[in-house]
Amino acid sequence: MARIWKFSEPLTLASASPRRRELLSAVADDLVITPAEVDESGVTATSPRTLVRELSRLKARAVAALPENADRVVVGADTVVYLDKIYGKPHSFEEAVEMILALSGKWHFVFTGVTVIRGGREITFSVRSSVLIKRLTRGQAEEYVRAFEPFDKAGGYAVQEGAVTQDYSGSYTNIVGLPMERLREVLRSLG
Repeated sequence: MARIWKFSEPLTLASASPRRRELLSAVADDLVITPAEVDESGVTATSPRTLVRELSRLKARAVAALPENADRVVVGADTVVYLDKIYGKPHSFEEAVEMILALSGKWHFVFTGVTVIRGGREITFSVRSSVLIKRLTRGQAEEYVRAFEPFDKAGGYAVQEGAVTQDYSGSYTNIVGLPMERLREVLRSLG
C-alpha cells in the first residue's frame, strides 16, 4: 500500500472540482478552494497536452494574483479526454450520451495539465494516461448519464465510479483529475 504524503504549507486550489479537492484534502493541512474565474473560450492549442498546460497556467495565475494568495502555494489544473478530438465537459444529456458512445469500446487518452505557483516560481507540467471504456449500447449510455449526471467531467465519465470504464494505464489520479504522483515531486522541488 502506498504511503500517504503530506504537504504542510498553505495551499490554494484554483479549481471547483470536488475530485481535485478530495485528492488534495488528503495531503494538504491548510487547503483553500478558490475557483479561477477565467474565460477559457479564447484559448487554442495545437495539441491536447498544450491546451491543458495553457488552461492550467491561466487558472493558476488568475488565482495567484489575488492578494489573499500572496503567501500561499497555488495549484491550477485542467483535464481533457482525447480520442479523435478533444472531449471536454458535456453541456447536455444528449452531448454526454454521444461522448460516451464515441468512446465506447475504445482506448483514449486523458491529459491533465497542472501549474504550481509559489512566490515568483512557476512550474507547469502535464501527464497522460489511457482509459478503455466498456462497449456500451445507446440504452446503457443513457442509463449511465441519467444515474451519474457526468456534466462536470471531461469526456462525460468518471473512472472512480467504475460504471463505464473497463481498464486504464498510467496515473489513476491523473484520470480522476490531478496527477498526485507528479504533483508531489513538483511541490518538493519548490520546497
